[in-house]
Amino acid sequence: MALAASASAMSLTACGAIEGIGGGDSSAAPEKGDDITVGLLLPDTDTARFEKFDYPLIKKEVATLTDDKGKVVYSNAEASPKRQSEQFQRMIDDEVDVILLDALDSKAIAPDVQKAKDAGIPVIAYDRLAEGPVDAYVSHDNELVGEVQGRAIVEDLGSKAATGKVVMMNGDPADPNTALVKKGALSELEGAVNIVKKYDTDKWSPAVAKANMEKAIASVGVGDIAAVYSASDGLADGVIDAFKEAGATKIPPVTGQDANLDAVQRVVSGEQFMTVYKSFLLEATNAARMAVYKVQGRDIEFDALTQDSVDSPTQDDIPAQLVSVVALTQKNIKDTVVRDGVYSVDQICTPEYAADCAKIGLK
Repeated sequence: MALAASASAMSLTACGAIEGIGGGDSSAAPEKGDDITVGLLLPDTDTARFEKFDYPLIKKEVATLTDDKGKVVYSNAEASPKRQSEQFQRMIDDEVDVILLDALDSKAIAPDVQKAKDAGIPVIAYDRLAEGPVDAYVSHDNELVGEVQGRAIVEDLGSKAATGKVVMMNGDPADPNTALVKKGALSELEGAVNIVKKYDTDKWSPAVAKANMEKAIASVGVGDIAAVYSASDGLADGVIDAFKEAGATKIPPVTGQDANLDAVQRVVSGEQFMTVYKSFLLEATNAARMAVYKVQGRDIEFDALTQDSVDSPTQDDIPAQLVSVVALTQKNIKDTVVRDGVYSVDQICTPEYAADCAKIGLK
């Protein structure tokens, strides 16, 4: 967390923010002091990072920025769009000062975003771009995520890429990130490999991914699949389970995203080829800063964090910050999640994975 705060400060400096950033100096008079309430709406519990990292990091940063006077009110939709809408309305009724929204269904949530706008509550889209009049957006470069995943498959297959049969396990079509990640992946895969099956995965469900992978194995043949493009670590878990239950003697390269602990361990053991490490520490920390700065009217600091821009189907030129990503493989675990303090070597190299860790020199 300390590293995230440090990285966040460097990010602001790099963007050209003026001296005194993070303090009370600003050309705009604060609209509110430190006694603020940030509403945080996250989409599901299947993605391990949300409750393990995102929520605690946002809560900690809000407290730090407000001298422990600010608070975060948190709700998780648990993969139910209806529940997220109800949670959103409750936050409007409770008159929170700002809402950080990770939309489960970006289109369906638009009327709720409009209601918040009408109530004078800013909405910052977090991790996934929601439709409606959002005030800003912070996420990773999702098209780059797909490019990194697709490139990893092509490079690993090498001379066998052109004839290699690849299955695509895409994310939830209701999530706008899915289209961006898929676009990035296809920019690397199309024309380079033979894509034999494509699936969308409702609500990013590992169980749905597993069921779809079982269909692909039955159709293509367990030994004839050269690689699986899997959009996330949760989906990769379902994909790998399907191969195991089909009696695969060797699991082909399977991609992922999020660097969940179990996925990093699968990378260590060789069951999962790679995952995309996204600095959610930096994403969460800067999301908290954006929320606090927006409420307090600290326009200079807010603008320094949102020097990118994105378009949604309902809005153009949304102020944004897009955080870069990196492919995590056996070769760079120590230089990514371990170095950044996400996991310790002891957390990764449990007794079950000790021999595998030793084999790749992770100690």
